[in-house]
Amino acid sequence: MLPAIFVLFLALWRVMGFDLGLSTKCVAIPKEMVMCRDIGYSEMRLPNLMGHTSMAEVLLKSAGWQHLIRTGCHPHTRTFLCSLFAPVCLDTFIHPCRSMCAAVRDSCAPVLGCQGHSWPSTLRCDRFPRDDDTCLASLGKEYKPFLRVFPKSICQNCPAVDEFPTRKRVLDTFSANHFAVKVKLSRKLSIFNVQEPNIDCQVEFVKQGLLSPYEAHNAIEQWFLVNENCTQQMIHSHHPMVYLIMGTTEQSHVLVNQVFRWQRWDSLETRKWRHHKSV
Repeated sequence: MLPAIFVLFLALWRVMGFDLGLSTKCVAIPKEMVMCRDIGYSEMRLPNLMGHTSMAEVLLKSAGWQHLIRTGCHPHTRTFLCSLFAPVCLDTFIHPCRSMCAAVRDSCAPVLGCQGHSWPSTLRCDRFPRDDDTCLASLGKEYKPFLRVFPKSICQNCPAVDEFPTRKRVLDTFSANHFAVKVKLSRKLSIFNVQEPNIDCQVEFVKQGLLSPYEAHNAIEQWFLVNENCTQQMIHSHHPMVYLIMGTTEQSHVLVNQVFRWQRWDSLETRKWRHHKSV
């Protein structure tokens, strides 16, 4: 009987992970765990579904995923990752459904690829249960028609940066694009003393096209997060750098076509740009 029971125990452990409730405890989600702050619950189970046994390990391994969440690559990215790194403290673990994993993976893997990373094997979707009442599922098809689709930024080749543009060139480019946004870029330190870009989108003189000011702010911020290599190239020092970003919206995608270094005379020209008609 002992070997049979032992085999059954191992089988249940593989299927249920830590769901047997052995060697687990409820701990408060620390404020340093930014990606799961204000997620809707305050305590998580440890070890978690990623096999992390200490809070120090959880914080270290989860910190890099905050950037992906900020790109907005999928509306359920935060829910998916927090269910694994900071699972809610209930009697049993609530896994993400396989469909949720696949939806997040299909939307966010291209963003990781743009930054030189592949979808990690630790998040392979076949490790999660098929959709049922005991796992976290994506929104059903009946709800999706009511969700507004906002323009998304995609991975693209870095646009040219004109450090000393002429007035005529700026005006001609302004006419040929759908939107123009003033952006301030600088570096800031994360909670782990790692330098990361700080993006300040100022839309006071945006040429909107089909974008609202809210959409313009978020779309441009996402563009810099998705195309992180372009962002790093534009931040030459620790001093803030101000740029004029121009681009188009095509098939619900935001494309940045030209970047100009902000010139002092730009503020004087802004009113002219607003009233300038495209040819």
